[in-house]
Order: sequence, then structure tokens, then C-alpha cells
Amino acid sequence: MKLSIVIVNYNVEHFLEQALLSVYKALKNIEAEVFVVDNNSVDHSLEMLAEKFPQVRVIANKENVGFARANNQAIRESTGEYVLLLNPDTVVEEDTFDKCIAFMDATPDAGGLGVKMVNGQGEFLPESKRGIPFPAVAFYKLFGLSKIFPQSHKFGSYHLTYLDNDEINAVEVLSGAFMLMRKKTLDEVGLLDEDYFMYGEDIDLSYRILKGGYKNYYFPKTRIIHYKGESTKKGSLNYVHVFYKAMQIFAQKHFSKNNAKLFNALINCAIWFRASLAALKRILSRLLLPFADFALSFAGLFGLATYWNRVVMAGRHSAFPSYYFYWVLPLYILVWILAVWACKGYKHPLKTARANRGVVLGTVAILLVYALLPETLRFSRAVLLLGAMWSLISVNLLRAIAKRLPKKFGGPDQTATRRVVVVGDVDEASRVLSIVRMMDNKCDFWGIVTIREAPTNDNRIIGRISQIQDLLTLYRVNEVIFCSRDLSSEQIIDQMCQLQSSQLEFKIAPEDSVAVIGSSSIFSTETSYTLDVHVITQKRNRICKRIFDIVSSLLLLLFFVVDIWFVKQKNGFIRNIFQVLSGKKSWVGMSNSYSDGALAQLKPGVLHPTDAFKNYQFSEDMLATSDRLYARDYTVKTDLVTIWRGFSHLGRA
Repeated sequence: MKLSIVIVNYNVEHFLEQALLSVYKALKNIEAEVFVVDNNSVDHSLEMLAEKFPQVRVIANKENVGFARANNQAIRESTGEYVLLLNPDTVVEEDTFDKCIAFMDATPDAGGLGVKMVNGQGEFLPESKRGIPFPAVAFYKLFGLSKIFPQSHKFGSYHLTYLDNDEINAVEVLSGAFMLMRKKTLDEVGLLDEDYFMYGEDIDLSYRILKGGYKNYYFPKTRIIHYKGESTKKGSLNYVHVFYKAMQIFAQKHFSKNNAKLFNALINCAIWFRASLAALKRILSRLLLPFADFALSFAGLFGLATYWNRVVMAGRHSAFPSYYFYWVLPLYILVWILAVWACKGYKHPLKTARANRGVVLGTVAILLVYALLPETLRFSRAVLLLGAMWSLISVNLLRAIAKRLPKKFGGPDQTATRRVVVVGDVDEASRVLSIVRMMDNKCDFWGIVTIREAPTNDNRIIGRISQIQDLLTLYRVNEVIFCSRDLSSEQIIDQMCQLQSSQLEFKIAPEDSVAVIGSSSIFSTETSYTLDVHVITQKRNRICKRIFDIVSSLLLLLFFVVDIWFVKQKNGFIRNIFQVLSGKKSWVGMSNSYSDGALAQLKPGVLHPTDAFKNYQFSEDMLATSDRLYARDYTVKTDLVTIWRGFSHLGRA
């Protein structure tokens, strides 16, 4: 056996499916075995493996034993000359294993090898090559000196940023996301240290490989996608705790006593330093728009009051007191800002209607108080009203600017409204589009970019892959989905790397899967997008649905003479009206019947959620998906749209 691949899985079913699809495409020329060690996942990972990858050797743990111990379980059973530790949230190129094994065969001093990694946006991941985090190295990294001086051999030694990303080099630390090692080397230096639960074990093993007289190599002649951090979100307190503990273990194990203490002190300082910066950044980001509102409103109001003072008030031989400019005007603006805040005018996504409502309500509040004040404290009502008009203009102007800023500068989340293209052959791209359209109602645009000649009469086709750069600009696309059935992993990674500067969201649709996978989200039938939270079964929604059924039935009955001409099964139409009125049916219901659970109480429907999508043929999986989404996202509007689009089927038996 040439190669043993070990993947540890924990609740990332669809990432695992995609990883295995890419792995088996890359193993066509290699004698290999694949292990998946499941750490007691509660999703459908094991069922998916049994159904789609029966050739995988599965080790199903009854508890989460951690990354190191789980890998060791499979390594002990492996028989390959080489062992590859591979994360489930990765995609490998079709020639990755061929190239890596050829290099290892030709380089006898190589104990381990890592490859060039890119994230889900096609950006190079610096952890593809790393140095040992000795105290000085850790200090330069934790306090930002490595970013300021990336080409310095001294300061850039954590991510070895002074080395070319496209050249083969000996490095110190390999990433546990892709860690290819000789089995002979592991027999000599030992397996992963099980004192580490998660994080740090790859650094520890890399260091032991070096101490065993071997070299670790960074090999950028092939690439993988590594989505990173799906099992543990890196912003969480749990991540900080686990990572810090891992670094403590490494320091105590490999550093002298004094160096270990120094290292732990540095880690503690860095955690507090970064936590303080993160908190300050959050506070400033939340205060930035209110401060801008205040500054722009005050500038306009101050100029207006100054003009009024010099022209109008002077003509009356009067003037505003000095405190009017520095206390009264700021007080007006503060009331407006508080009113905008109360109307959720600072909540993302930013909506000018909320801000306008806040300014109007704030003005009404000021005028009410103004009317109760003594004459000596009533200044100019005209300045107040003109100032309110200026504030309306300024808040709209600032929000218009904010909406055009990139997300990293505090602009809106570009995925709030999605403009999607799917890249692939027409049949597969159509299947993927049906998933996207059913799973998300925020798609403003969708189209297909083909990889070969296609019918020109299909208005969904907007062009070919050779034109993709211009098409993305022309149609203002912010999301690209690649069909892995039709494009190789190498082609997908090439496109992601070429288009990464366009601030796009990239996703991949695995073959024969109901999942569409990206670095920040997964559309599927089994993820948080389709959790069984049945909004439709809530009492308020059941009442609204029943009222809608009755009202719509009466309207259909009232205009029956007209309606009947647009319905195909005319005999069943009148029967369905009276069955809906009597409560035996609903105009819209589930595609499948449910005999237990919360959905069992729902009435059978004349129409189904998929009737809102004309000219689409849906599989059983997609029908089940449509039911889940209908139950989760139900509104009366959903029923209204379904009836409108499926009107001709209202006589269905």
C-alpha cells in the first residue's frame, strides 16, 4: 500500500463529502486506503459515508476523543508507506497525491510535506509554511511585528514570509490540515501527542520530525482549498482557551523552564492585548456612524444658525446667546440620534427609512418640549425645522456612502442581496440553481456561465467561462458557484485565485449532492439553513393561514365565473374551494405527508411549495427540502405567491 489517508470528522458532513469526492478523484493512479475517524458527530456523517463512500474505512467513536487521539487510531491501523493527515474541510487537486508522493520518493531526507493552501476566497493561507514558535518568534507574531516587517528573516520567522510562496523550501512546521509523512518516520519519532485535544499537535509532531534528523518541506507545486475553522470558530472563547492550553503544553514539553515561563507570559499578554483591541474595534465600529451623523448634522446646523444670527436676528436687533450654539444645537442633534437609534436606524443592513423615521420622531419630540418652554428659552423654530431638514439630508447621504463601502471598511454585508452565477454544464448548473433559488429568497439575479458550447435560446445562460471576468462586472455578480462535476479542482482553484481581487463569495456544488458549500455558509438539506424550526406550526401563523384560506376561498367563489377559465381541472376546482372553506384542506401544504411531529397537524394542500417554481422538475430530496423551508420560513405572502404562480392547478385532486 502506497498511501494511507486519515480524516477526522466532527459534525461537518457536507465538507467531508466534498473532501472525499476530491480525494477519490486524486487517487486514480495510486494504491491507497482512506480512513475516516468520526468523533461522535450528531449530524448525518455516518449515514452519508455508508451511502456514498462504502469503501472508506470508518472508525466511529462514541465520544469526541480529540484530533490527536482520533488520528492515532487510524494511523495504528494504516498500512501505507506514506500517511496523510487531511482535514475534512479541504479540497485537493486531481494531481496532488501524484506530485507529493513523487517528490517524497525523490527526497529521502523528507520526513514530512505540506502544500500550498488557499482559503475559500482563493487567498493564500500563510500557515502553509511556518516556523517553530520559540518565545522571540511568538513575540514578533503576537505583537504584529511580523506583519510590519514580512521580508525580515528575524521578524517574519513565524509564517516564513520571507520565503517565496511558489518555491519549494525546507520549513519547520507543517499544517495539520495537510500533513504527508513517511510511516517509517512516524515509527521513529512517535505519533501525535494525545495531551493536545485540538491545535498544537501539528507543531509538536513537526518539531519531533526535525529532531529525528528529517526535514519538513513546503511543496507549492500543487494546491488545496482549506476552508478553516468549521469545527471551532476562531473568534470564540473556547478557541482561545483550547489554543492557549495547546501552546502551554508545547512550551512545557520542548522549552527550558525559564523559556516556558516567558512563552506563557507572552501568550497571556497577547491574549489581553488582542482582546482589548477587538473590544475597542467593536465599540468604534458601532459609534462611527452615530458620530458621523452628529458631526455632519452639527456642521450644517451650526452654519445655518450662524447665518440666521447674522442676517435674520441682526435685522431684529437680536442675537442667539452663545450657549445656543454649544449646548442647544448639540442637544437637538442628540435627540435626533437617540430617536434614530430607537427606530433601529443604526442596525445592519442600514435602511434609510428607519433613519428618516427617527429624525421625524425626534423633531416631533423637540417641538412638543419646545411648546412647553418659557418664552425666554424658545429660540428659533425656523432654525429647528430647517435643521431637521438638513439632518434628514445628511443621514441619507451618509447611508448612501456607507452602502457603497467595501464590507471590510464597515460597509454592508454584500450577501444581504445576492447576485449569483453558476459555472458548469447547463444540466448540472440548472440543478444547482434550483437549490439556490429554493434555499434563499434574497437572490436578485442568477445566471449560468457554461464551460462549453450551449443552447443560445436559454435566457439563463449569460456567457462562457472564458468571458467570466467581464460577465461578473457587467451583471454586478457577488457570488460564484462552481459545479465540481464539470470542473476539476485545479480549474476551480485557478478561477478562485484569478478572481480573488473582485471581492466575491465562492462556493462549490459537489456532484450528486444537495449541498452548496462555501467558506462562510452551506446551503443544504441538513444544515442550520434547514433546522426543523417550524414557524408554520406556531399558533399565530396557523390562525393567519386559516384566515387567508377562508378569505381567498370566498374571493375565488365570488369571481368563480372568471377563475374557472384559468384552471385546468375544472371539476375539482369547486370541490377544492368548499373543502378549504370547511377546513379539510389548505390551498398550500406540504409536498409529502407527515404522520408524526409538529407537521402532522397541518392540513393537506391543493398546491405544494414547489408549485411556485414553474418549469422545474424536483427530486425527492428537493421536495423534502422545499417542505422544510416552507415550514421554517412560512408567511402568508408565501401562500399568496404560490397560488398566483400555480393558479392553473387549483383544481388538482
